[in-house]
Amino acid sequence: MTIRLYDTSARQIRDFSPLTPGCVSIYLCGATVQAAPHIGHIRSGLNFDIMRRWFAYRGYDVTFVRNVTDIDDKIIKKAADQGRPWWSIGFENERAFNTGYDVLGCLPPTYEPRATGHVPEMIEMMRGLIERGHAYEADGNVYFDVRSFPGYLELSNQELDNLLQPSGEGETGKRDPRDFAMWKAAKPGEPSWETPWGRGRPGWHLECSAMAHKYLGAAFDIHGGGLDLIFPHHENEIAQAKAFGDDFAAYWVHNAWVTMSGEKMSKSLGNSVLVSEMVKHWRPIVLRYYLGTPHYRSMIEYSEEALREAESAFARIEGFIQRVVEKAGPVEPAAEVPPAFAEAMDDDLGVPQALAVVHTTVRQGNSALTADDKETAVARLAEVRAMLGVLGLDPLDEQWDRGGSGRGEDLHGVVDSLVRLVLEQREAARGRKDYATADAIRDQLQHSGLAIEDTPSGPRWSLS
Repeated sequence: MTIRLYDTSARQIRDFSPLTPGCVSIYLCGATVQAAPHIGHIRSGLNFDIMRRWFAYRGYDVTFVRNVTDIDDKIIKKAADQGRPWWSIGFENERAFNTGYDVLGCLPPTYEPRATGHVPEMIEMMRGLIERGHAYEADGNVYFDVRSFPGYLELSNQELDNLLQPSGEGETGKRDPRDFAMWKAAKPGEPSWETPWGRGRPGWHLECSAMAHKYLGAAFDIHGGGLDLIFPHHENEIAQAKAFGDDFAAYWVHNAWVTMSGEKMSKSLGNSVLVSEMVKHWRPIVLRYYLGTPHYRSMIEYSEEALREAESAFARIEGFIQRVVEKAGPVEPAAEVPPAFAEAMDDDLGVPQALAVVHTTVRQGNSALTADDKETAVARLAEVRAMLGVLGLDPLDEQWDRGGSGRGEDLHGVVDSLVRLVLEQREAARGRKDYATADAIRDQLQHSGLAIEDTPSGPRWSLS
């Protein structure tokens, strides 16, 4: 058994070899909490949640760090525009992100450090980089000297002479316009912290180098994030960490975007779909299926039609599970997933191929039910539950039944009672051979979004 991952730095799929046998350390660039999350934000956390689950299934002890950027230019601007403290903007949106991760079934990280809680570590790293000749102070700012680090831009495969480095307001005193800010001098009315170079606040890139060093050490296994972070963020992280003396990440793994009309989902483009709104219209487990089942390196083009297709596909899985449980009672997940599923997941987290194994197993289980082969149906369900558990999609798992007496369960019970009352009227019509009325009732239920299945034990309804 060897897990293989596409390493952005190598531009190829590589066998995964952990730095410490039996352990895997993962650092994921998490939320910049300037606004509530859309589904594009949450996709990254969800993809790496599946990665984490697969490593755990394969027997690894996983340390998973996902940071929170709780101070940056956008947060400060929003605070000024709204007349609110900067920290209240960050905290409100941090809670919204955590709610989004939680509602879509992502396991909590091992550690979730905030940038503002690690200023001492950032100061230590800047001091070391200045002493080594890789950084310098100018006008209260601290910049990284990109020409001092020969490996700069190897991750993004760019040429330094062609580089246009993004710069922010107030970044004065640069020796080279391509140098990037690790620390920004304080401005009137903005949050700031005391340093040997004057008061200021963190640059975006420094926080991750410092926090990865603190929580995972000088070397760790996997650094993850979205494709849009390769440059400048991850490129600058590498420069800071390696110039400081760290080996940093052995593998770089990047997930693709959720797009709308071919463009990356972004609040600045006005095309975002907030998680908080999506879960009002779609069941969270269906939304996880939609976002988590494409390959993590494939773009997802958002559309209502695609979501309906995901809902229908997942309903077929749930229908099989429900029928077996009704027939045989509770079935525990199998101890191991089928070999074909494991082979797909080992090959760069091939979730689409793994999901094909799930659907094949469901079809085999349905055939067994039709043949009244209870033993085979139960065996297939055990395999299905094991596979869905790895993907975080097992509807029988307690994570999807938090607060089972909540509003959703209450409504389901009410709807179930009402539908069964109507179905009893349909059965009565059939009993007196009034088939026109029976068919009319069935058609009306289907028009209302319910699918009716006649079984030997009586009619059963589900959402169509």
